[in-house]
Amino acid sequence: MLRLVAFPVFALIWHVCLAANVQLTWNITYVQVNRDGYLAYRAIGVDNALPIPPVYVDQGDTLVLTVFNSLDVPVTIHAHGLLQKGTAHMDGAAQISQCGIPPRESFTYRILADKSGTYWLHAHDKALVADGLRAPFIVHDAKCPYEYDEDVLIYLEDWYQSASADTIEGVTKPDSGGPRSPIYTYGLINGYNGNDTEPIKFVPGKRYRIRVLSMSTTEWWKFSISGHKLKVIEADGVLSTPHMVDGLDVAPGQRYSAIVTAHNSDEFNFIYNCTLYSDFMPLAKGVNPRYYTGVIEYRAGAPTKQHVIGDDSQLTWDDDTKMSALNGPAELPVDRQILLSARGFNTADNRSLRVLGTLPYADQQVPTLFTAMTTGNLAMDPRVYSPQAQVSVIPHMQNVEVMIKNPQGQPHPFHFHATQVQVIERGPLLPNELEPSTTGFNVTVPDVSKISIRRSQGKPMLRDTVNVPSYEYVKLRFSGAEPAIIYTHCHIAAHMAAGLAVTFVVAPDVMQRTQIIPEELTQMCLRQGLKASGNAVGNQGLNFTGLPPVPVKAPLPSA
Repeated sequence: MLRLVAFPVFALIWHVCLAANVQLTWNITYVQVNRDGYLAYRAIGVDNALPIPPVYVDQGDTLVLTVFNSLDVPVTIHAHGLLQKGTAHMDGAAQISQCGIPPRESFTYRILADKSGTYWLHAHDKALVADGLRAPFIVHDAKCPYEYDEDVLIYLEDWYQSASADTIEGVTKPDSGGPRSPIYTYGLINGYNGNDTEPIKFVPGKRYRIRVLSMSTTEWWKFSISGHKLKVIEADGVLSTPHMVDGLDVAPGQRYSAIVTAHNSDEFNFIYNCTLYSDFMPLAKGVNPRYYTGVIEYRAGAPTKQHVIGDDSQLTWDDDTKMSALNGPAELPVDRQILLSARGFNTADNRSLRVLGTLPYADQQVPTLFTAMTTGNLAMDPRVYSPQAQVSVIPHMQNVEVMIKNPQGQPHPFHFHATQVQVIERGPLLPNELEPSTTGFNVTVPDVSKISIRRSQGKPMLRDTVNVPSYEYVKLRFSGAEPAIIYTHCHIAAHMAAGLAVTFVVAPDVMQRTQIIPEELTQMCLRQGLKASGNAVGNQGLNFTGLPPVPVKAPLPSA
Protein backbone atom coordinates (compact mmCIF):
# COMPACT_ATOMS: atom_id res chain seq x y z
CA MET A 1 0.00 0.00 0.00
CA LEU A 2 1.33 3.42 -0.98
CA ARG A 3 2.50 5.66 1.82
CA LEU A 4 2.37 9.42 1.47
CA VAL A 5 4.84 11.23 3.69
CA ALA A 6 3.71 14.43 5.39
CA PHE A 7 5.20 16.24 8.35
CA PRO A 8 4.74 19.60 10.10
CA VAL A 9 7.19 22.34 9.19
CA PHE A 10 7.81 23.85 12.62
CA ALA A 11 9.51 20.69 13.88
CA LEU A 12 12.10 20.87 11.10
CA ILE A 13 13.37 24.42 11.40
CA TRP A 14 14.30 24.03 15.07
CA HIS A 15 16.56 21.06 14.46
CA VAL A 16 18.52 22.40 11.50
CA CYS A 17 20.60 24.70 13.67
CA LEU A 18 22.34 21.63 15.00
CA ALA A 19 24.32 20.43 11.95
CA ALA A 20 25.07 16.77 12.45
CA ASN A 21 26.50 13.64 10.92
CA VAL A 22 23.49 11.54 9.93
CA GLN A 23 24.62 7.90 9.97
CA LEU A 24 23.03 5.43 7.58
CA THR A 25 24.04 1.93 6.44
CA TRP A 26 22.82 0.31 3.25
CA ASN A 27 23.41 -3.41 2.78
CA ILE A 28 22.69 -3.63 -0.93
CA THR A 29 21.09 -6.96 -1.77
CA TYR A 30 19.08 -8.75 -4.39
CA VAL A 31 15.39 -9.07 -3.59
CA GLN A 32 12.61 -10.97 -5.29
CA VAL A 33 9.67 -8.59 -5.65
CA ASN A 34 6.42 -8.07 -7.50
CA ARG A 35 6.07 -4.29 -7.58
CA ASP A 36 3.66 -3.83 -10.47
CA GLY A 37 1.10 -6.49 -9.55
CA TYR A 38 1.93 -8.61 -12.59
CA LEU A 39 5.38 -10.16 -12.41
CA ALA A 40 7.99 -10.96 -9.76
CA TYR A 41 11.68 -10.86 -10.63
CA ARG A 42 15.05 -10.27 -9.01
CA ALA A 43 15.52 -6.59 -8.28
CA ILE A 44 17.98 -4.69 -6.07
CA GLY A 45 17.14 -3.19 -2.69
CA VAL A 46 18.54 -2.56 0.76
CA ASP A 47 18.47 -5.24 3.47
CA ASN A 48 16.46 -7.56 1.21
CA ALA A 49 13.62 -5.08 0.82
CA LEU A 50 12.04 -2.60 -1.58
CA PRO A 51 11.16 0.22 -1.65
CA ILE A 52 14.13 1.88 0.00
CA PRO A 53 12.82 4.43 2.54
CA PRO A 54 13.36 8.14 1.82
CA VAL A 55 16.32 9.79 3.54
CA TYR A 56 15.75 13.07 5.40
CA VAL A 57 18.43 15.45 6.66
CA ASP A 58 18.62 19.15 7.48
CA GLN A 59 20.60 21.73 5.57
CA GLY A 60 24.18 21.72 6.85
CA ASP A 61 24.10 18.06 7.91
CA THR A 62 26.46 15.48 6.46
CA LEU A 63 24.97 12.18 5.37
CA VAL A 64 27.45 9.46 6.30
CA LEU A 65 26.28 6.58 4.10
CA THR A 66 28.08 3.26 4.50
CA VAL A 67 27.39 0.98 1.56
CA PHE A 68 28.03 -2.76 1.83
CA ASN A 69 27.84 -4.55 -1.50
CA SER A 70 26.12 -7.93 -1.23
CA LEU A 71 25.61 -8.16 -5.01
CA ASP A 72 27.77 -10.15 -7.41
CA VAL A 73 28.68 -7.02 -9.44
CA PRO A 74 30.30 -3.69 -8.45
CA VAL A 75 28.06 -0.84 -7.33
CA THR A 76 28.30 2.90 -6.57
CA ILE A 77 25.85 5.44 -5.13
CA HIS A 78 25.36 8.94 -6.53
CA ALA A 79 23.65 11.80 -4.66
CA HIS A 80 21.75 13.26 -7.62
CA GLY A 81 21.82 17.05 -7.47
CA LEU A 82 24.38 17.55 -4.68
CA LEU A 83 27.49 19.25 -6.05
CA GLN A 84 30.28 17.71 -3.93
CA LYS A 85 32.30 20.93 -3.95
CA GLY A 86 35.87 20.09 -2.97
CA THR A 87 35.05 16.37 -2.68
CA ALA A 88 34.76 15.18 -6.29
CA HIS A 89 35.69 11.65 -5.18
CA MET A 90 32.34 11.41 -3.35
CA ASP A 91 30.22 11.88 -6.49
CA GLY A 92 29.64 8.14 -6.81
CA ALA A 93 29.80 7.75 -10.60
CA ALA A 94 31.55 4.52 -11.57
CA GLN A 95 34.77 4.98 -13.60
CA ILE A 96 34.30 8.73 -13.45
CA SER A 97 34.86 9.61 -9.79
CA GLN A 98 35.73 6.14 -8.45
CA CYS A 99 35.97 2.45 -9.27
CA GLY A 100 32.92 0.44 -8.31
CA ILE A 101 32.61 -1.04 -4.82
CA PRO A 102 33.41 -4.72 -5.42
CA PRO A 103 31.20 -7.55 -4.15
CA ARG A 104 31.56 -8.24 -0.42
CA GLU A 105 33.28 -4.90 0.21
CA SER A 106 32.06 -1.58 1.63
CA PHE A 107 32.67 2.12 1.23
CA THR A 108 31.44 5.13 3.21
CA TYR A 109 30.21 8.22 1.39
CA ARG A 110 30.23 11.56 3.17
CA ILE A 111 27.65 13.78 1.46
CA LEU A 112 27.46 17.36 2.68
CA ALA A 113 23.88 18.62 2.43
CA ASP A 114 24.93 22.22 1.90
CA LYS A 115 21.91 22.97 -0.32
CA SER A 116 18.32 22.47 0.76
CA GLY A 117 15.95 20.89 -1.71
CA THR A 118 14.65 17.71 -3.29
CA TYR A 119 17.27 15.18 -4.38
CA TRP A 120 17.70 11.44 -4.63
CA LEU A 121 20.25 8.68 -4.10
CA HIS A 122 20.73 6.05 -6.76
CA ALA A 123 23.05 3.46 -8.23
CA HIS A 124 25.48 4.82 -10.81
CA ASP A 125 27.15 1.71 -12.22
CA LYS A 126 25.73 0.19 -15.39
CA ALA A 127 21.92 0.66 -15.25
CA LEU A 128 21.37 -0.76 -11.75
CA VAL A 129 19.22 2.26 -10.89
CA ALA A 130 16.47 0.71 -13.03
CA ASP A 131 16.48 -2.38 -10.80
CA GLY A 132 15.23 -0.41 -7.80
CA LEU A 133 18.41 0.90 -6.17
CA ARG A 134 17.12 4.45 -5.66
CA ALA A 135 15.58 6.52 -2.86
CA PRO A 136 14.49 10.13 -2.30
CA PHE A 137 16.93 12.36 -0.42
CA ILE A 138 15.28 15.42 1.12
CA VAL A 139 17.30 18.29 2.60
CA HIS A 140 15.08 20.53 4.70
CA ASP A 141 15.49 24.29 4.46
CA ALA A 142 17.24 26.16 7.23
CA LYS A 143 14.96 29.09 6.47
CA CYS A 144 12.56 28.84 3.55
CA PRO A 145 11.24 32.20 2.31
CA TYR A 146 7.92 30.56 1.42
CA GLU A 147 5.46 29.72 4.16
CA TYR A 148 3.63 26.40 4.26
CA ASP A 149 2.14 24.14 6.91
CA GLU A 150 3.03 20.61 5.81
CA ASP A 151 5.48 18.93 3.47
CA VAL A 152 4.24 16.08 1.26
CA LEU A 153 6.54 13.87 -0.82
CA ILE A 154 5.37 12.12 -3.98
CA TYR A 155 8.06 10.11 -5.72
CA LEU A 156 7.37 8.49 -9.05
CA GLU A 157 9.06 5.57 -10.81
CA ASP A 158 8.69 3.55 -13.96
CA TRP A 159 9.15 -0.19 -13.53
CA TYR A 160 10.31 -2.71 -16.09
CA GLN A 161 9.55 -6.41 -16.01
CA SER A 162 13.13 -7.44 -16.70
CA ALA A 163 16.54 -6.73 -15.20
CA SER A 164 18.68 -3.80 -16.30
CA ALA A 165 21.41 -6.18 -17.49
CA ASP A 166 19.07 -7.20 -20.31
CA THR A 167 18.72 -3.54 -21.29
CA ILE A 168 22.49 -3.06 -21.34
CA GLU A 169 23.07 -6.16 -23.43
CA GLY A 170 20.33 -5.14 -25.80
CA VAL A 171 22.14 -1.94 -26.80
CA THR A 172 25.82 -2.80 -26.41
CA LYS A 173 26.40 -6.27 -27.83
CA PRO A 174 27.20 -6.73 -31.53
CA ASP A 175 24.26 -7.45 -33.83
CA SER A 176 21.84 -5.82 -31.37
CA GLY A 177 20.93 -2.97 -33.69
CA GLY A 178 17.85 -2.50 -35.78
CA PRO A 179 14.19 -1.79 -35.04
CA ARG A 180 12.89 -2.82 -31.63
CA SER A 181 9.45 -3.51 -30.27
CA PRO A 182 8.27 -0.91 -27.75
CA ILE A 183 8.68 -1.90 -24.12
CA TYR A 184 6.18 -0.19 -21.84
CA THR A 185 6.73 0.24 -18.13
CA TYR A 186 4.40 0.25 -15.14
CA GLY A 187 4.07 3.11 -12.68
CA LEU A 188 5.05 3.16 -9.02
CA ILE A 189 3.99 5.95 -6.65
CA ASN A 190 5.92 6.27 -3.40
CA GLY A 191 7.43 2.86 -3.97
CA TYR A 192 4.24 0.90 -4.58
CA ASN A 193 1.90 -0.01 -7.43
CA GLY A 194 0.37 3.20 -8.73
CA ASN A 195 -3.10 1.66 -8.50
CA ASP A 196 -2.78 1.37 -4.70
CA THR A 197 -2.60 5.03 -3.77
CA GLU A 198 -3.61 6.32 -0.35
CA PRO A 199 -5.36 9.67 0.07
CA ILE A 200 -3.43 12.88 0.60
CA LYS A 201 -5.21 14.54 3.51
CA PHE A 202 -5.89 18.28 3.24
CA VAL A 203 -7.20 20.57 5.97
CA PRO A 204 -9.20 23.56 4.73
CA GLY A 205 -7.12 26.71 4.49
CA LYS A 206 -3.73 25.04 5.04
CA ARG A 207 -0.79 25.29 2.63
CA TYR A 208 1.06 22.19 1.45
CA ARG A 209 4.50 21.93 -0.11
CA ILE A 210 4.13 19.08 -2.59
CA ARG A 211 7.48 17.64 -3.63
CA VAL A 212 7.27 15.70 -6.91
CA LEU A 213 10.32 13.63 -7.76
CA SER A 214 10.79 11.43 -10.82
CA MET A 215 13.10 8.47 -10.25
CA SER A 216 12.14 7.04 -13.64
CA THR A 217 14.69 5.68 -16.07
CA THR A 218 12.73 5.97 -19.34
CA GLU A 219 9.27 7.50 -19.20
CA TRP A 220 7.90 10.91 -18.20
CA TRP A 221 5.28 11.73 -15.54
CA LYS A 222 2.59 14.41 -15.42
CA PHE A 223 1.18 15.44 -12.05
CA SER A 224 -1.85 17.63 -11.35
CA ILE A 225 -4.60 18.13 -8.75
CA SER A 226 -8.08 18.78 -10.08
CA GLY A 227 -9.54 22.07 -8.89
CA HIS A 228 -6.21 23.35 -7.53
CA LYS A 229 -3.37 25.50 -8.85
CA LEU A 230 0.27 24.67 -8.14
CA LYS A 231 2.66 27.47 -7.19
CA VAL A 232 6.07 26.11 -8.19
CA ILE A 233 8.83 27.28 -5.83
CA GLU A 234 11.67 24.81 -6.50
CA ALA A 235 13.18 22.88 -9.36
CA ASP A 236 16.10 20.47 -8.89
CA GLY A 237 17.01 21.80 -5.45
CA VAL A 238 16.93 25.48 -6.47
CA LEU A 239 14.33 27.85 -5.03
CA SER A 240 12.57 29.89 -7.69
CA THR A 241 10.32 32.89 -7.94
CA PRO A 242 6.68 31.70 -7.86
CA HIS A 243 5.49 30.05 -11.07
CA MET A 244 1.76 29.28 -11.24
CA VAL A 245 0.78 26.17 -13.23
CA ASP A 246 -2.00 23.62 -13.56
CA GLY A 247 0.41 20.70 -13.55
CA LEU A 248 4.00 19.44 -13.64
CA ASP A 249 5.56 17.60 -16.59
CA VAL A 250 8.49 15.81 -15.01
CA ALA A 251 11.31 14.17 -16.98
CA PRO A 252 13.42 11.33 -15.55
CA GLY A 253 15.67 12.70 -12.81
CA GLN A 254 13.85 16.02 -12.39
CA ARG A 255 12.27 17.33 -9.17
CA TYR A 256 9.82 20.10 -8.28
CA SER A 257 8.24 21.63 -5.21
CA ALA A 258 4.91 23.41 -5.46
CA ILE A 259 2.79 25.04 -2.78
CA VAL A 260 -0.88 24.15 -2.97
CA THR A 261 -3.39 26.08 -0.88
CA ALA A 262 -6.32 24.00 0.30
CA HIS A 263 -9.86 25.24 -0.29
CA ASN A 264 -11.68 26.80 2.66
CA SER A 265 -14.44 24.17 2.59
CA ASP A 266 -14.38 20.41 3.19
CA GLU A 267 -17.57 19.88 1.18
CA PHE A 268 -15.77 17.93 -1.55
CA ASN A 269 -12.74 15.71 -2.01
CA PHE A 270 -10.70 16.02 -5.21
CA ILE A 271 -8.61 13.83 -7.52
CA TYR A 272 -4.87 14.00 -8.06
CA ASN A 273 -3.60 12.56 -11.30
CA CYS A 274 -0.26 10.93 -12.10
CA THR A 275 0.16 10.04 -15.77
CA LEU A 276 3.06 7.89 -16.97
CA TYR A 277 3.75 8.38 -20.66
CA SER A 278 6.29 8.29 -23.46
CA ASP A 279 5.53 10.39 -26.51
CA PHE A 280 8.36 8.72 -28.40
CA MET A 281 6.64 5.32 -28.42
CA PRO A 282 3.35 4.34 -30.04
CA LEU A 283 0.19 5.20 -28.13
CA ALA A 284 -1.58 2.13 -26.76
CA LYS A 285 -4.84 2.21 -24.82
CA GLY A 286 -4.27 1.51 -21.13
CA VAL A 287 -0.52 1.20 -21.66
CA ASN A 288 0.77 4.48 -23.08
CA PRO A 289 -0.24 6.61 -21.34
CA ARG A 290 -1.03 4.90 -18.06
CA TYR A 291 -3.32 6.89 -15.77
CA TYR A 292 -3.02 6.64 -12.00
CA THR A 293 -5.23 8.61 -9.65
CA GLY A 294 -5.63 9.22 -5.94
CA VAL A 295 -7.78 11.29 -3.65
CA ILE A 296 -7.14 14.67 -2.04
CA GLU A 297 -9.20 14.00 1.07
CA TYR A 298 -10.70 17.02 2.82
CA ARG A 299 -13.16 14.90 4.75
CA ALA A 300 -13.61 11.15 4.95
CA GLY A 301 -16.79 10.18 3.14
CA ALA A 302 -17.21 13.51 1.35
CA PRO A 303 -18.24 13.25 -2.31
CA THR A 304 -15.35 13.41 -4.79
CA LYS A 305 -15.42 15.85 -7.65
CA GLN A 306 -14.62 13.73 -10.69
CA HIS A 307 -11.66 14.63 -12.86
CA VAL A 308 -12.15 13.91 -16.55
CA ILE A 309 -8.84 12.98 -18.17
CA GLY A 310 -8.67 14.33 -21.68
CA ASP A 311 -6.61 16.67 -23.82
CA ASP A 312 -4.34 18.56 -21.43
CA SER A 313 -2.99 20.92 -24.07
CA GLN A 314 -5.20 23.66 -22.63
CA LEU A 315 -3.54 23.40 -19.22
CA THR A 316 -0.54 25.42 -18.09
CA TRP A 317 2.55 23.27 -17.43
CA ASP A 318 5.91 24.08 -15.91
CA ASP A 319 8.34 26.01 -18.11
CA ASP A 320 11.84 26.62 -16.77
CA THR A 321 12.36 29.59 -19.11
CA LYS A 322 9.54 31.32 -17.23
CA MET A 323 11.14 30.58 -13.86
CA SER A 324 13.90 32.57 -12.16
CA ALA A 325 16.35 31.31 -9.59
CA LEU A 326 15.39 33.12 -6.40
CA ASN A 327 18.96 33.72 -5.24
CA GLY A 328 20.77 32.87 -8.45
CA PRO A 329 23.24 34.96 -10.42
CA ALA A 330 22.39 37.09 -13.42
CA GLU A 331 22.92 35.60 -16.85
CA LEU A 332 26.58 34.60 -17.09
CA PRO A 333 28.77 36.20 -19.74
CA VAL A 334 30.08 33.68 -22.27
CA ASP A 335 33.79 32.93 -22.68
CA ARG A 336 33.39 29.74 -24.71
CA GLN A 337 30.63 28.04 -26.68
CA ILE A 338 30.30 24.27 -27.13
CA LEU A 339 27.85 22.71 -29.57
CA LEU A 340 26.50 19.21 -28.89
CA SER A 341 23.96 17.17 -30.82
CA ALA A 342 22.10 14.06 -29.63
CA ARG A 343 22.16 11.53 -32.46
CA GLY A 344 22.12 7.86 -33.22
CA PHE A 345 25.38 6.09 -34.11
CA ASN A 346 24.89 2.79 -35.93
CA THR A 347 28.11 0.79 -35.87
CA ALA A 348 29.69 -1.52 -38.41
CA ASP A 349 29.09 -4.45 -36.04
CA ASN A 350 25.37 -3.58 -35.92
CA ARG A 351 24.95 -1.81 -32.60
CA SER A 352 22.57 1.12 -32.17
CA LEU A 353 24.70 3.44 -30.05
CA ARG A 354 24.26 7.16 -29.41
CA VAL A 355 26.46 10.23 -29.44
CA LEU A 356 26.29 13.67 -27.89
CA GLY A 357 29.73 14.76 -29.09
CA THR A 358 31.65 12.91 -31.81
CA LEU A 359 31.83 9.34 -30.45
CA PRO A 360 29.63 7.22 -28.17
CA TYR A 361 30.72 7.69 -24.58
CA ALA A 362 32.54 4.78 -22.92
CA ASP A 363 34.16 4.58 -19.49
CA GLN A 364 37.90 5.06 -19.14
CA GLN A 365 39.95 2.21 -17.73
CA VAL A 366 41.18 4.73 -15.14
CA PRO A 367 38.43 6.85 -13.52
CA THR A 368 38.36 10.26 -15.20
CA LEU A 369 38.90 12.04 -11.88
CA PHE A 370 42.01 9.96 -11.20
CA THR A 371 43.48 10.90 -14.59
CA ALA A 372 42.77 14.58 -13.91
CA MET A 373 44.47 14.34 -10.51
CA THR A 374 47.57 12.30 -11.43
CA THR A 375 48.81 13.52 -14.82
CA GLY A 376 50.20 16.92 -13.81
CA ASN A 377 50.16 19.56 -16.54
CA LEU A 378 48.87 17.02 -19.06
CA ALA A 379 45.52 17.04 -17.26
CA MET A 380 44.82 20.30 -19.14
CA ASP A 381 45.25 18.44 -22.45
CA PRO A 382 42.04 16.65 -23.53
CA ARG A 383 44.15 14.05 -25.37
CA VAL A 384 45.21 12.49 -22.05
CA TYR A 385 41.67 11.24 -21.58
CA SER A 386 40.04 8.48 -23.59
CA PRO A 387 38.58 9.57 -26.96
CA GLN A 388 35.30 7.98 -25.87
CA ALA A 389 35.27 9.88 -22.57
CA GLN A 390 34.43 12.84 -24.81
CA VAL A 391 36.30 15.33 -22.63
CA SER A 392 36.34 19.10 -22.95
CA VAL A 393 38.80 20.73 -20.54
CA ILE A 394 37.48 23.98 -19.07
CA PRO A 395 40.07 26.39 -17.62
CA HIS A 396 39.44 27.81 -14.16
CA MET A 397 36.87 30.64 -14.07
CA GLN A 398 35.87 30.21 -17.71
CA ASN A 399 32.12 30.55 -18.35
CA VAL A 400 30.74 28.10 -20.88
CA GLU A 401 27.60 28.12 -23.00
CA VAL A 402 26.52 24.68 -24.14
CA MET A 403 24.00 24.39 -26.95
CA ILE A 404 22.40 20.94 -27.14
CA LYS A 405 20.49 20.12 -30.31
CA ASN A 406 18.03 17.25 -30.53
CA PRO A 407 17.30 16.62 -34.21
CA GLN A 408 15.49 13.31 -33.69
CA GLY A 409 12.11 12.19 -32.38
CA GLN A 410 12.93 11.34 -28.79
CA PRO A 411 13.36 13.81 -25.90
CA HIS A 412 16.43 13.59 -23.69
CA PRO A 413 16.73 14.62 -20.01
CA PHE A 414 20.40 15.54 -19.54
CA HIS A 415 21.83 15.43 -16.03
CA PHE A 416 24.89 17.54 -15.18
CA HIS A 417 26.97 16.17 -12.32
CA ALA A 418 28.72 18.57 -9.95
CA THR A 419 27.14 21.76 -11.28
CA GLN A 420 23.93 23.62 -11.96
CA VAL A 421 23.32 25.13 -15.37
CA GLN A 422 21.45 28.28 -16.27
CA VAL A 423 18.57 27.62 -18.68
CA ILE A 424 19.03 30.47 -21.15
CA GLU A 425 16.97 29.68 -24.23
CA ARG A 426 14.82 27.02 -25.90
CA GLY A 427 13.65 26.91 -29.49
CA PRO A 428 13.06 24.90 -32.66
CA LEU A 429 15.70 23.46 -34.93
CA LEU A 430 15.71 24.49 -38.57
CA PRO A 431 13.77 22.21 -40.92
CA ASN A 432 16.99 21.07 -42.63
CA GLU A 433 18.44 19.99 -39.26
CA LEU A 434 15.76 17.39 -38.55
CA GLU A 435 16.74 13.74 -38.88
CA PRO A 436 14.81 10.46 -39.09
CA SER A 437 14.08 8.80 -35.77
CA THR A 438 16.43 5.98 -34.74
CA THR A 439 13.92 4.40 -32.36
CA GLY A 440 12.38 2.23 -35.03
CA PHE A 441 8.93 3.66 -34.18
CA ASN A 442 6.84 5.96 -36.31
CA VAL A 443 7.31 9.44 -34.87
CA THR A 444 5.38 12.39 -36.24
CA VAL A 445 7.74 15.21 -37.19
CA PRO A 446 6.16 18.49 -36.09
CA ASP A 447 5.95 21.72 -38.00
CA VAL A 448 8.90 23.39 -36.27
CA SER A 449 7.71 26.81 -37.44
CA LYS A 450 5.00 26.50 -34.77
CA ILE A 451 7.56 26.00 -31.97
CA SER A 452 8.38 29.33 -30.35
CA ILE A 453 11.71 30.59 -29.08
CA ARG A 454 11.52 30.94 -25.28
CA ARG A 455 14.21 32.93 -23.49
CA SER A 456 14.81 33.29 -19.77
CA GLN A 457 13.80 36.52 -18.11
CA GLY A 458 15.69 38.08 -15.22
CA LYS A 459 17.88 35.60 -13.36
CA PRO A 460 17.86 32.35 -15.36
CA MET A 461 16.61 29.21 -13.64
CA LEU A 462 19.34 26.88 -12.42
CA ARG A 463 18.89 23.14 -12.93
CA ASP A 464 20.93 19.95 -12.83
CA THR A 465 18.59 17.93 -15.10
CA VAL A 466 17.39 19.63 -18.27
CA ASN A 467 14.92 18.18 -20.74
CA VAL A 468 15.71 18.70 -24.43
CA PRO A 469 12.50 18.01 -26.40
CA SER A 470 12.47 16.37 -29.79
CA TYR A 471 13.44 18.68 -32.69
CA GLU A 472 14.47 21.50 -30.35
CA TYR A 473 17.62 23.04 -28.95
CA VAL A 474 18.44 24.40 -25.52
CA LYS A 475 21.18 26.85 -24.54
CA LEU A 476 22.71 26.38 -21.09
CA ARG A 477 25.50 28.14 -19.22
CA PHE A 478 27.71 27.14 -16.33
CA SER A 479 30.65 28.63 -14.49
CA GLY A 480 34.11 27.11 -14.26
CA ALA A 481 34.65 28.61 -10.81
CA GLU A 482 34.63 25.20 -9.06
CA PRO A 483 37.08 22.45 -10.09
CA ALA A 484 34.93 19.47 -10.99
CA ILE A 485 34.28 16.50 -13.25
CA ILE A 486 30.98 17.43 -14.89
CA TYR A 487 29.80 14.14 -16.34
CA THR A 488 26.80 15.00 -18.51
CA HIS A 489 24.51 12.20 -19.66
CA CYS A 490 21.00 11.39 -20.74
CA HIS A 491 19.06 10.03 -17.75
CA ILE A 492 17.25 7.46 -19.87
CA ALA A 493 19.10 4.33 -18.76
CA ALA A 494 19.29 2.72 -22.20
CA HIS A 495 20.61 5.94 -23.75
CA MET A 496 23.28 6.32 -21.10
CA ALA A 497 24.34 2.72 -21.74
CA ALA A 498 24.43 3.45 -25.49
CA GLY A 499 26.87 6.33 -24.99
CA LEU A 500 24.76 9.52 -24.90
CA ALA A 501 27.16 11.47 -22.68
CA VAL A 502 30.15 13.82 -22.58
CA THR A 503 32.52 15.04 -19.86
CA PHE A 504 33.61 18.54 -18.88
CA VAL A 505 36.82 18.48 -16.81
CA VAL A 506 36.90 21.84 -15.04
CA ALA A 507 40.18 23.33 -13.77
CA PRO A 508 42.12 20.08 -13.19
CA ASP A 509 45.25 22.12 -12.38
CA VAL A 510 43.43 23.78 -9.48
CA MET A 511 41.85 20.48 -8.47
CA GLN A 512 45.31 18.91 -8.09
CA ARG A 513 46.21 21.61 -5.55
CA THR A 514 42.97 21.63 -3.59
CA GLN A 515 41.54 18.11 -3.56
CA ILE A 516 42.69 14.58 -2.77
CA ILE A 517 41.89 11.03 -3.76
CA PRO A 518 41.70 8.93 -0.59
CA GLU A 519 44.03 5.95 -0.53
CA GLU A 520 41.01 3.77 0.17
CA LEU A 521 39.63 4.54 -3.29
CA THR A 522 42.99 3.96 -4.95
CA GLN A 523 43.28 0.54 -3.34
CA MET A 524 39.69 -0.30 -4.28
CA CYS A 525 40.68 0.04 -7.93
CA LEU A 526 43.91 -1.92 -7.58
CA ARG A 527 42.20 -4.85 -5.82
CA GLN A 528 40.02 -5.24 -8.90
CA GLY A 529 42.96 -5.20 -11.29
CA LEU A 530 42.14 -1.66 -12.39
CA LYS A 531 44.68 1.12 -12.64
CA ALA A 532 44.30 4.21 -10.49
CA SER A 533 46.66 6.76 -12.07
CA GLY A 534 47.95 7.94 -15.40
CA ASN A 535 46.15 8.54 -18.65
CA ALA A 536 42.92 6.86 -19.76
CA VAL A 537 44.55 3.41 -19.82
CA GLY A 538 46.92 3.93 -16.88
CA ASN A 539 50.03 4.70 -18.92
CA GLN A 540 52.31 7.72 -18.71
CA GLY A 541 52.03 10.70 -21.01
CA LEU A 542 50.21 10.09 -24.28
CA ASN A 543 51.11 6.40 -24.54
CA PHE A 544 47.76 4.73 -25.18
CA THR A 545 48.92 1.16 -25.64
CA GLY A 546 45.99 -1.00 -24.55
CA LEU A 547 43.28 1.50 -25.51
CA PRO A 548 40.27 -0.34 -26.95
CA PRO A 549 39.44 0.55 -30.56
CA VAL A 550 36.75 3.17 -30.99
CA PRO A 551 33.48 2.09 -32.62
CA VAL A 552 33.38 2.30 -36.40
CA LYS A 553 30.31 3.90 -37.86
CA ALA A 554 28.36 1.79 -40.33
CA PRO A 555 28.54 3.02 -43.91
CA LEU A 556 25.52 4.83 -45.23
CA PRO A 557 23.28 2.68 -47.41
CA SER A 558 23.95 3.12 -51.10
CA ALA A 559 21.47 5.18 -53.03
